[in-house]
Amino acid sequence: MDKKIPNNTITRDIKNIAEPTGNIYESVVVLYKRANQIAAAEKKELTKKLEDFKSERDTMDEVFENNEQIQISRYYEQKPKPDLVAIAEFENGELFYRVADHEDSREK
Repeated sequence: MDKKIPNNTITRDIKNIAEPTGNIYESVVVLYKRANQIAAAEKKELTKKLEDFKSERDTMDEVFENNEQIQISRYYEQKPKPDLVAIAEFENGELFYRVADHEDSREK
């Protein structure tokens, strides 16, 4: 991505979001589905990384003192939210989507 994705929400013009699809509702559905894909991928990645720290006999002391695990969790907390990533991809024309009712494909 060319632009840095903000960690906070920003005000956007609804006309700009509706422009690629011609309909605000279609744009929202595209953003919703892409945000879900990103969230699922991040969750899978985080779960895989945290499985390395899982043990059968964790005590409370071990859980609180695992700095590497804490750093991994903080990294994922600081990443931009999936919906913000999806919006940035949509605005930059990096998403490919199709409308099921129509025969034409739209590449954005």
